[in-house]
Amino acid sequence: MLLDRLSLPLLIQLFFAAVVVHVLRNKYGNGINHIPGPFLASFTDLWRLWIVWKRRPEVVHIRLHERYGKIVRIGPKTVIVSDTQAAKQIYALNAGFVKSDFYPVQQTIAKGRPLLTMFSTTDEAFHAKLRRAVSNAYAMSTIVQYEPLVDSTTTAFLSQLARRYADRGQTCDLGTWLQYYSFDVIGELTYSKRLGFVDRGEDVDGIIRDLEWLLDYVAVIGQLPILDRLFLKNPIRLWKSAHGYSNSNTPVVEFAKKRMAETSWRGDVDVDVQDEKGEHVAVAPHHQPQKRDFLSRFRDAHRKDPAFIGEDRVLALTVANMFAGSDTTAISLRAVFYHLLRRPHALGRLMAELTAVEERKAREKEEVMGRKKIVEEVVEEEEKEEEGRDGGEDEQQQQQQQQQHFVSLRWSDVRDLPYLGAVVNEALRVHPAAGLPLERIAPEGGVTLACGTGGGGGGGGGTTFLPAGTNVGCSAWALHRESSVFGADVDAFRPERWLEGSEARRADMRNCLFAFGAGARTCVGKNISLLEIYKLVPAVLLNFELELVRPDREWTIHNAWFVKQTGFFVRLRQRGRVGGG
Repeated sequence: MLLDRLSLPLLIQLFFAAVVVHVLRNKYGNGINHIPGPFLASFTDLWRLWIVWKRRPEVVHIRLHERYGKIVRIGPKTVIVSDTQAAKQIYALNAGFVKSDFYPVQQTIAKGRPLLTMFSTTDEAFHAKLRRAVSNAYAMSTIVQYEPLVDSTTTAFLSQLARRYADRGQTCDLGTWLQYYSFDVIGELTYSKRLGFVDRGEDVDGIIRDLEWLLDYVAVIGQLPILDRLFLKNPIRLWKSAHGYSNSNTPVVEFAKKRMAETSWRGDVDVDVQDEKGEHVAVAPHHQPQKRDFLSRFRDAHRKDPAFIGEDRVLALTVANMFAGSDTTAISLRAVFYHLLRRPHALGRLMAELTAVEERKAREKEEVMGRKKIVEEVVEEEEKEEEGRDGGEDEQQQQQQQQQHFVSLRWSDVRDLPYLGAVVNEALRVHPAAGLPLERIAPEGGVTLACGTGGGGGGGGGTTFLPAGTNVGCSAWALHRESSVFGADVDAFRPERWLEGSEARRADMRNCLFAFGAGARTCVGKNISLLEIYKLVPAVLLNFELELVRPDREWTIHNAWFVKQTGFFVRLRQRGRVGGG
């Protein structure tokens, strides 16, 4: 036999020859060798895997663009782009680009099968159909109906800050508490039930720990997706999960399945109960309409198209809400508070804007209450006469309730505040949640991008052709530092930039804000996140004075797909109240 005649040294030589041919094909055989970038990156994706492994890839990407220009090669078939015009091409509607194999790595497994979501699927037709089926649940007109649910979690959050930290003078790990808040809000909106992070002040069932592990895995393994088929999604693990020999469900999946079982009334599922808009309403055995949370709306979609929106898909939608809507919003909230506390001028200007709204609302409330004052005084006198000795106890209970009253502003009060909007936009610009390029695959026939390959951080004009199959993406961290769009001081947190210049310039900045992605794949949960941010930031600032424990130290950043911050410790003091609410 031939193998018997081959010596070990010859086999080794053949192996190394095959490796050399492979890496040379990687470098020269993909049609992008004209694009500059790190030498080793052109041979193997292990280079970018290593960069992500070190947990600060966003910094590396910024420096690469500064050195090589607006388009940089970071893998055999992968380039990153930092050009706003090219970004509009890549993420435009119907441009032909599809998501890369990075995204399926993020699919959760249940019963041996990946749970497809709008975020993780690479099938554009599937994505479009699913988005049409559930998009109404994410519309801002729908989201604002959830405001009372957000307020419920906000009140619990403020109460915990007051009781645990402000009243006791204790140091607060605000970064961790903001994640507790974000998780419980999205739990309330999705299932009409908080997971318990805020109420218990701890990581419930290790859910956050599990999510952090998953993100660490996804960030690294996603750079070489074939590894996922060897690890979490190998055929043996999937078979064992499908046949019940192992439980690959995450704690969030378990919570979702339990909550879906608790709110399922199969005996009444065929009862045609509709609200005033003609939409189905989930009905309990006694036919009492239930809260219109995301779960109930996903079940509406199931009833309309049960073949497409099956139980597994409803489960996938709710789980995706939890994973995508908690960490990212917490990161954005941290960015707002942290940068405000490090810039007293910006904080002072925002406080002036918020206080003016609070005082106006207080005056409006006083006018309304004034018309009822005489009636209330009469009722109060009658109640005091009847209560007798019990009056002292009731007064004490009243005082306790008043102590738990917090100043709050409605969405309608804050959504158009110019400086608050500028602060939020600037926080999203300076510290976007996603820290890796949003990868897409160049369509059949290739594409010519409207940016050249000049070096030295320029790139200038010109165009660059990418062959079909090239993996291309933009990082928000790099795009948000485009000085031609955002000004020369792109590294500074300066909300005023969003209020200066012409309306055309401000519109250009808004259009180039990449914190929620762009095009058809813009984050479907964008409105949820903005509602939380616009509600919580005023609530915290109007009720507490905050200061950094160590203003001389910066926080720690860990980029595992999402750029999470730790070490954000503050002291809190409750403010005096103007009134209102």
